[in-house]
Amino acid sequence: MSKTINPGASRTEHDSMGELQVPAAALWGAQTQRAVQNFPISGRPMPRGFIRALGLIKAAAADVNADLGLLPPKVGKAIRAAAMEVAEGTHDAQFPVDIYQTGSGTSSNMNANEVIAMLASNASRQVHPNDHVNLGQSSNDVVPTAIRVSAQLAVIEDLLPALKHLRRTIDKRGKALGKVVKTGRTHLMDAMPLTFAQEFGAWSSQIASAEARLGDTLKRLRRLPIGGTAIGTGINAHPQFGKKVSKTLSTLTGAPFESAEDKFEGIATQDDAVELSGQLNALAVALIKIANDLRWMNSGPLGGLGEIELPALQPGSSIMPGKVNPVIPEATVMVAAQVIGHHTAITVAGQTGNFQLNVALPLIAANLLESIELLSNVTRLLADGAIAGLKVRRENVEAALARNPILVTSLNPIIGYEKAAAIAKRAYKEQRPVLDVAREDSGLSDAELESLLDPTELTKGGISAVASGGG
Repeated sequence: MSKTINPGASRTEHDSMGELQVPAAALWGAQTQRAVQNFPISGRPMPRGFIRALGLIKAAAADVNADLGLLPPKVGKAIRAAAMEVAEGTHDAQFPVDIYQTGSGTSSNMNANEVIAMLASNASRQVHPNDHVNLGQSSNDVVPTAIRVSAQLAVIEDLLPALKHLRRTIDKRGKALGKVVKTGRTHLMDAMPLTFAQEFGAWSSQIASAEARLGDTLKRLRRLPIGGTAIGTGINAHPQFGKKVSKTLSTLTGAPFESAEDKFEGIATQDDAVELSGQLNALAVALIKIANDLRWMNSGPLGGLGEIELPALQPGSSIMPGKVNPVIPEATVMVAAQVIGHHTAITVAGQTGNFQLNVALPLIAANLLESIELLSNVTRLLADGAIAGLKVRRENVEAALARNPILVTSLNPIIGYEKAAAIAKRAYKEQRPVLDVAREDSGLSDAELESLLDPTELTKGGISAVASGGG
C-alpha cells in the first residue's frame, strides 16, 4: 500500500539561507517555497509553454553534460527523463511560483531544478538541483533562453498555422464572391466600387504580411544565450556547452535554434522578444481592421449597412428578443486590445536591462506567450465562426451600388469634374440611380453610359475605351 500523506503535513528542506518547511507532497524544495511565500501577488504561475521550455532546456543540458563527461551517465539519463516529464506537462502543478517574482526568473529556474532533482533522485542516487540539474547554467542564461524557445515554438506550432488557416478561409470566401460588386468606402463614406474578392484580398494580404514579418523575426529569436551563464562570459560552463545545447534543442523540438554569437546581448537585453511582440502588435492591428470591417458590413439588419449576415451563434440581448450580435469580431477586437496592452508592458520591460541583465524576464515571458496563445485561438475563431459562414445580402448590396453617386467619377475624363459632380448631387438629392440622371444631364448615349457606369468594369481600374477616344 502507498503511504497516505496528510494534506497539511510538511517536511524540512534547506538552502543556503537555512531551513524551511515545505509541503510534504511537494516535489519542490526550499528555494521554490521561499518564492511562494515571497510573491503572493497574482496567483498566476508561469505559463505552460515556459515550463515546457525549462524542461526541454534541462533535458538538453543533461544530455550535453553527460556527453562531455561532466555528469555520470546514469545521473544525466535520470535528469533527462525527469526533465522531459516536466516538458510534457506531467508535473505542472509543481510550478506554483507567481509571474511577478524576481526579475531574473531565478525562482522559476530553481523551481525546475528542484522538481527535476527530486524526480531524478532515488535511494541510491541523490541528484542536486544546483550541482547537477543546473550544471553549466545560470538563471541568467536559462530564463532568457526559455523565453526564446517557448515563444519560437508557440509561433511555429500554433500561431503560424492559425494565420495560414485564416488566410485560406478568407481566400476561399473571396474567390466564391469574386463576381459580386459592392460599394467601396473611404472615410466611411461611399466611394468607387470593388468586388468582395478585392476587399477580402486586402485582408488576406494583411495576414500574409503578418506571417512574413513573424518569419523574419524568428531568425533572430532563435539565437540562444545558453552557455553564457551569469553575465555572458560562460563562467563554469564548458566552452562547447552553448552550441551543443542549442543543437540538442533543435533535435528535441524540430525547430531551428542556434547558439548566440554574443551571449552578453542575449542576457542583458530582450530586444528579440520586444521585436516579436511588435509583430504581434501589428497583427493585432490588422485583426482589428478585419473585425471592424465585418462588424460594419454586418450592421443592421435594417438600420445599418446590412451587406452581409454573420452566422447567428447566440442570442444578443437579455431584453431585446431576436437580436443577434457579431460576437466573434467583438471577441477579436478585445483580444487585439489585450495584445496591444501586452506589447506596451513588454516594451517597458525590455528597457529594464541595466548593464548585464534584464530584470523583467518573467513578465516578458508571460505576456509574450499569452499574446501568442490569444492570437492563435482567436484567428481560428474568426475564420471558422465568422468568415467561413457569412452570407452576402445581395439585394442590399445591389441597391446601394445602383444609388452610389460616386459612380460618376468615371465620367470625369469625358464631361469634366464639375458636370459629373452636378449629376452626383442630383442623383443623391432625388434618391435616383446615377445612370438615370446621367441619361438626362450628361449628353452621352445610353450605350456610352452603360459602358462607363458598369460597376463591374469600374472595379478593373484604368481609363475606359470611351474616355480614351476609343470605339
